[in-house]
Amino acid sequence: MISQLSLKIGGQQGEGVESTDRIFSTALNRLGYYLYGYRHFSSRIKGGHTNNKIRISTKPIRSISDDLDILVAFDQETIDLNAHELHDNGVIVADAKFNPTLPEGVKARLFAVPITAIAEELGTSLFKNMAASGAAWALLGLPLDVFKKAVKEEFGRKGAAVVEKNVAAVTKAADFVLNLAGGSLPELKLEEADGKQKLFIIGNDAIGLGAVAAGCRFMSAYPITPASEIMEYLIKVLPKFGGTVIQTEDEIAAVTMAIGANYGGARAFTASAGPGLSLMMEGIGLAGMTETPVVIVDTQRGGPSTGLPTKQEQSDINAMIYGTHGEIPKIVLAPSTIEECFYDTIEAFNLADKYQCPVILMTDLQLSLGKQSSELLDYDKIVIDRGQLVRGELPVLEPNKMFKRYEFTEDGISKRVIPGMKHGIHHVTGVEHDQEGRPSESPANRKKMMEKRLEKMKHVQVTNPIKADAPHEEPDLLMIGMGSTGGTIDEARTRLEKDGIKTNHVTVRLLHPFPAAELKPYLEKARKAVVIENNATAQLANLIKLHCGYVEKIENHLKYDGTPFLPSEIYTYSKELI
Repeated sequence: MISQLSLKIGGQQGEGVESTDRIFSTALNRLGYYLYGYRHFSSRIKGGHTNNKIRISTKPIRSISDDLDILVAFDQETIDLNAHELHDNGVIVADAKFNPTLPEGVKARLFAVPITAIAEELGTSLFKNMAASGAAWALLGLPLDVFKKAVKEEFGRKGAAVVEKNVAAVTKAADFVLNLAGGSLPELKLEEADGKQKLFIIGNDAIGLGAVAAGCRFMSAYPITPASEIMEYLIKVLPKFGGTVIQTEDEIAAVTMAIGANYGGARAFTASAGPGLSLMMEGIGLAGMTETPVVIVDTQRGGPSTGLPTKQEQSDINAMIYGTHGEIPKIVLAPSTIEECFYDTIEAFNLADKYQCPVILMTDLQLSLGKQSSELLDYDKIVIDRGQLVRGELPVLEPNKMFKRYEFTEDGISKRVIPGMKHGIHHVTGVEHDQEGRPSESPANRKKMMEKRLEKMKHVQVTNPIKADAPHEEPDLLMIGMGSTGGTIDEARTRLEKDGIKTNHVTVRLLHPFPAAELKPYLEKARKAVVIENNATAQLANLIKLHCGYVEKIENHLKYDGTPFLPSEIYTYSKELI
């Protein structure tokens, strides 16, 4: 028996690859396995090769695998493009319709199953997805009743007849491949899972759920890959809690609507990707100048311009920190797991309210869209902090005076009121202003207001600005990453440790203001450091050098081809550094 394996399903986009993977993974999740998924898809609605890779394990995993155990192919292109990932004992389940052949040098076993023929016998080729899944499931020797239950739940809303035919497709394909192979394959037999209940969601759904739990009741956004799922989730969920979602005409409208809703006292946010973030910059500057809370989610993708809309990258860091003209207070958080996507979203709303500034929640495509297992969330951890938002009565104003919304304070944070509060009247403008919000070009006032706004950044306190796994007092190598790279780095570390190389690992979770004091001790003790990131210009490494120094110790491991890091890539590169 084995403790883990990796399976990939591929075909043409729009052919049902996504739904096939979804049902397969749902059934595995019901059995209690840990799962980690990766979607390779084109930036088009239909056509072009697409595949979903799912890693299955009896233990927690947070990275895709280097190789492949099973490839389910709906066309020859899937075999040609992906068969090289199969190890020598790998298996291909392919539709007999296209007369599948193995590429030269590939030693995998090929099972040609009449997937389309089985589907068409049942009335339509649409059933071929379930036929392919049933064949792969049967070779693993997993209980077929669990898979059939997942099929019934997926298609139940379409009626009993549709459910019956999908189940029949599963059964017929399973029977065929078991007869062809002489039974399930012992070398692919997984150890029994722990059976514990787990979440199986994408990061975007965790962010959406976190927004609801944080008390957010308004989202304005424009659809864009890979952020759209946040909006799609909240369109279904937010109205149940008295909230609403507005699909705006563009990202400029999205961010300014969110700013307006926050000014009105609601908790509101928007979500986008790099191109949308570029359009939001003036609005983000407005939030900084008017000291209005707003949360912006940036789900990074390949850039610049339209770039690679459906591919992995971490290249928006400089834009998030420095993108606005002028200088404003701003916080940039970077969750690295599904759980952190949930809890950090709640913290983002609290920080925005507390420090009255824009907060950007930074993810990347793999963290946003890669479906994976997560431990159950602890709702008792949720804390709502509205900061200096005034709830009671305000003192009576003196004649011809207004509320000092931008009052100078020791920590730079002033009391905040919502429109309509008696004695709370004040000006709000994007031009420089005095304590009551009245436009002012006084040099003395300008200096004090700039210092007031930026003073807030000196007091920012974030839960776990870095996450460290540091078992060694003086490691050979300190490995630093952010976002979705954490699990891949940990897997590479396991291999390095077996080679006798001592490693520590730090995940940077707060990018601005940068947690230099927390990171420096780990850099100080390490013989060398490598910063692992999905961009071409070492944006995280340069931040570390800027704020911490240790330039001579820091090496860069960069990947910017649109794909996530593999454990073997990090292992090989890191070993060569020592």
